[in-house]
Amino acid sequence: MKVMIGADHGGYALKQTIVRFLQEQGHEVHDAGTHGTEACDYNDAAKDVALAVRAGTVERGILICGTGVGMSIQANKFQGIRAALVSDVYTAEATRAHNDSNILTMGGRVVGEGLALKIVATWINTPFSGEARHARRIAKLENNQ
Repeated sequence: MKVMIGADHGGYALKQTIVRFLQEQGHEVHDAGTHGTEACDYNDAAKDVALAVRAGTVERGILICGTGVGMSIQANKFQGIRAALVSDVYTAEATRAHNDSNILTMGGRVVGEGLALKIVATWINTPFSGEARHARRIAKLENNQ
């Protein structure tokens, strides 16, 4: 799978760990930055990842800032993006199966490394259920209903 990942300074360390993990799993990873711990704006990485997902350049995106909240808010500003802030494995599975989320956001200062890798693995490997009730709700999201 092609995945683009981005972070700000608060998510940089966890991003590096997730990049390695995804590559070890055989995924093609595109790194939208940041490339260090110097303070930067989360908005820029969120925009880059959201636009790549929306354009179909990558299949999914992962965004990490200190809490994951800013990334989630910014990414969801873009039509066609369903960014989900996740801090547990159950939600990672549910947001893929029920909401067909295409961007995962997490907090680098909230979620530990071990849990984050379980979340990523679950989110990457869970397909959208395709159930009519879930598809209907996603269509409403896309039409702002």
